[in-house]
Amino acid sequence: MENVKKFADWLTKWFTAIVVVWAVFNYFVPQASLWGKPYTGYMLGIVLFGMGLTLTLDDFKRILTQPLMVIVGTVAHFVIMPLIAVLLCWIFRLDGALAVGVILVGCCPSGTSSNVMSYLSRGDVALDVSIGILSTLCAPFMIPLLMQWLASQYVSVPVESLFLNAVKVVLFPIALGVICHMIFGKKIETITVALPIVSQVAILLIIGVVVAANGPKLFVASSLMAIPVVILHNLSGYALGFGFSKLMYKIYPKGFRYAQQKAITFEVGMQDSALGATLALTSFASNPIAAVPSTFFSVWHNISGSILSSWWRNHDDRHEIHWDSDNGEKGSAKDATSEHAFDADKKAAATK
Repeated sequence: MENVKKFADWLTKWFTAIVVVWAVFNYFVPQASLWGKPYTGYMLGIVLFGMGLTLTLDDFKRILTQPLMVIVGTVAHFVIMPLIAVLLCWIFRLDGALAVGVILVGCCPSGTSSNVMSYLSRGDVALDVSIGILSTLCAPFMIPLLMQWLASQYVSVPVESLFLNAVKVVLFPIALGVICHMIFGKKIETITVALPIVSQVAILLIIGVVVAANGPKLFVASSLMAIPVVILHNLSGYALGFGFSKLMYKIYPKGFRYAQQKAITFEVGMQDSALGATLALTSFASNPIAAVPSTFFSVWHNISGSILSSWWRNHDDRHEIHWDSDNGEKGSAKDATSEHAFDADKKAAATK
């Protein structure tokens, strides 16, 4: 199992680079992945089944113990990202299936990548996971609702198909994973080491299918327009997510502290682009180009998330900001160290 864990860590570290190489390969050799187009729903189901295997009742209890932050973070995600998508489609004059694809990825829940970025930036990973769980569970209901409201001006939105496909690839696999965890308990932990590998391979297969299905259309002017849109979509999500959490700190400083602000930033700005690509291929099968924005997003948000988490960590170290500070006060790490030393001296003096 140690070798499996090492390979999983290596795959996670180089995943973005592997995605780029795999996408280029499928562009030139589309036959490598075209076979998988009918099975993208099952591929994503495997990813979310793995997510369910890692969940316990305590994860759901956590949502109940801090409901305000989890609900507010989830609402922020489903309000900010879809509206940014619509605004960018209007600014860049996107139309048809490409606009639908941009809005679809904006309506998706947050992805598991945000958990990793929150951890790397010393954010509140527990809050990040809780928002991710709730937004994912809401996805089968929120995606059709938002798409009907925001994207019906571009194409006819198959609301029923979106709902059924989302239930099939989201709720069923997660529920099955949770049930298996409850039945088999700690025995499951022996295989969870391999889950990152399985999930990332499944995501690679989905990306391969999208690139292979859209090869001739991928680098025409209309498709390339999705690249700046995706970049701005993601970066705007980070900025507005952080700004929103700062505003919430003024309203409820006890709950929306510095670590929680980081978690909400990543939860708002990062999307489950694999879900977006899968729904585009299944519910908008006649327009596979609708999956292109999700594919671009999948590559870009891993790059931007890595850069942001690294910058945040270095920024905090440089300004001696404690990870659990109230609002990112400079020097708070030094103050916390001094306070800890003072308490230790008091304890030592009391024992003499």
